Amino acid sequence: MKQLIILLLLIIAGIIGYGQYSKYKRYNSPDVDYKTDKILDLNYYNQETLINYHNAVENLNTYVKLQWTANEIDVRAPESDDTETTSAVKTYASKLATVKYYESILENSKKLKEKGLSNKEIKFLEETGTDLKTHLQQKEMVSYNKRMRALFADSKKIVYNQKTALIFEVQKLLVKNGFDIAVDGIYRAETSNAIKSFEAKNNLFADGKLDVLTLDTLLK
Repeated sequence: MKQLIILLLLIIAGIIGYGQYSKYKRYNSPDVDYKTDKILDLNYYNQETLINYHNAVENLNTYVKLQWTANEIDVRAPESDDTETTSAVKTYASKLATVKYYESILENSKKLKEKGLSNKEIKFLEETGTDLKTHLQQKEMVSYNKRMRALFADSKKIVYNQKTALIFEVQKLLVKNGFDIAVDGIYRAETSNAIKSFEAKNNLFADGKLDVLTLDTLLK
């Protein structure tokens, strides 16, 4: 009789314990907070995108917890394929896709900043659809043009047989424009004639002398 009572007590304790465990399991979901292994730009130029990303993550976490506590469905690793579970998993996938979409933007921005780009440049790339390689080439061209104009401004009157860095660069530009001349930095008849021919082709005053109009046309 005593053993029967003990057995009944154990059964009752087991039932109560299981009920408490089920209640705990239902209202204490596993670690569901979304975490990313990507490096994101948290100083992205568009603050609205950052806010949308954080909201999307919070929305995802809330949905996972709700499905677990209300329906006991782990949408991340479902154990059933019934209609309710399938629908919940589909919604979860959609919410996760939104998170991934914002992550891709912020991850790309971080990579561009690691290459030296500013928020202003990243905004320009996104708004114009310009690829990074083209942008860097354009940026280098602008920098080169500035250096050339500064070199021209610092140069004194160019005389025959004078060797200068400016003439060296001008000769390279003339070669790019199809002239077969030596690139040695020395200003002589060959270079002067090439400049004169270039000026004539571009409706400039053809005197074979390097002036600001000729230089600007060469740099285009």
